[in-house]
Amino acid sequence: MRRRTLLAGTILSAVAGPVLGAGAARAADPGPSVTRIGSSRLDAQALFFVSYDGLVNNNSFQKNGLFTYKGYQYAAWYTADRNAVVGRRALGASTWSTVKVGHTLRYNDSHNVISLGVSKTDGRLHLNMDSHSDGFTYIKSVAGLLDDPAGLSWTTSRFGAPQSTLDGLALTSQFTYPQFISTPEGRLQLSYRVAVSGNGRNALAEYDGTRWTNLGEWTSSTGTYTSEHGSSTARNMYLHGIDYDRNGRLHAMFTWREQNAAVMCNGGGITNHDTGYVYSDDRGRTWRNNAGTVVGTTGGSDRVSVNDAGLVVDPLNPDHSLMNQESQFTDSAGRPHAIISYVPGRFGQCTTNYVANRTANGRAFLVRKSSSGAWQKTEIPVPLNSSQRTKLVLDKYNNAYAIFPFGRIAGASVASGHTDWTILFDGAGLNAFGEVVIDEMRIAQDGVLSVMYQEKSSGTTPSALHVVDFRLPA
Repeated sequence: MRRRTLLAGTILSAVAGPVLGAGAARAADPGPSVTRIGSSRLDAQALFFVSYDGLVNNNSFQKNGLFTYKGYQYAAWYTADRNAVVGRRALGASTWSTVKVGHTLRYNDSHNVISLGVSKTDGRLHLNMDSHSDGFTYIKSVAGLLDDPAGLSWTTSRFGAPQSTLDGLALTSQFTYPQFISTPEGRLQLSYRVAVSGNGRNALAEYDGTRWTNLGEWTSSTGTYTSEHGSSTARNMYLHGIDYDRNGRLHAMFTWREQNAAVMCNGGGITNHDTGYVYSDDRGRTWRNNAGTVVGTTGGSDRVSVNDAGLVVDPLNPDHSLMNQESQFTDSAGRPHAIISYVPGRFGQCTTNYVANRTANGRAFLVRKSSSGAWQKTEIPVPLNSSQRTKLVLDKYNNAYAIFPFGRIAGASVASGHTDWTILFDGAGLNAFGEVVIDEMRIAQDGVLSVMYQEKSSGTTPSALHVVDFRLPA
């Protein structure tokens, strides 16, 4: 493929190589490219503090912190005075309308993100926020607010009072990582973790347009994992993502985190190991491994466990500071792809400080299921220069894009088998702090990649929060 010298702030296009394999890509399909088409400022003075190496307004795992629905884009964040606000704009507009929803952030903890969801059955906007192994705050809008955005004013009166339950449904006193997902029928599901890091379980709740139901836990924290260094009898599954494809299959790629640090070569690392995959064809009620064998039932006694066979699609021991909750995306054929990152063995077989080691030598990898059903893995030859996470999206042609910390974007063509990774945008001019939030819904709707990022600051000095838009191949 051709490459050109990258100048500061410029955008480059990757030229796809030859088609590999029947049906991999049509010869006329374009390779990956990004064209910057606009930028808007959400808040000149957004809340800023660094916690767990991240920001509460821009933790990449806050699913749907930015999303598009029926011609409008929505975002949520905390202002300098700690108020939770929701903004909206018509697509293409440069200004955002914002409303306070009646909640203020309790702690300087970057886990306590705001996640958004839309229940398509009744057109409501849902918010879940401010939780890290404790209680959460839930707010929902009036019915129809997202169905008629041009006709309904954007005011605080459109939102209900903050709640500590889901309309009276109490889930758990140790709640973390809310992620909303819409089912093909338009119901809204809430994925969350029960209990704590290293000893927790994933669970689902579901809203049918009338009421919330707790479907229950679907992963287990029990079982024994043994490495060459030692054993652990408790853990939690960290999701890289949980998404429905166009055929209605629910995909989840993940890594395990062990409770006992004895499984590591050095206590300065992190106990994450292996990349796994499960899926559900009945809206998250039962879960199957890569071979199609049922390995867990939501709300049942048999849940997905570290000792279940057929879960691991990319093995890795706990000695390489593998990151949790990175990123997942499904392609047009319903095949799952994930970005994972860790310190490759060529830099040593034992990380001793996961922040320093990942910053110095961390690399991201694309792990994907191919058309043959085999799992393939490709290193993305871009130094992370950060301990933080990378986001993954695919365009309409299934070209892949990795959005790195600081807003850098690399792309790889489907024609090459996603091997010809090239920097497309170097992030210059953004002054982004680190992780970014992606509008997953907008890509399918109008082929635009919207990236929400916050500018670097120091201490607790507020900084500007922005959305920058890139046109993907039409």
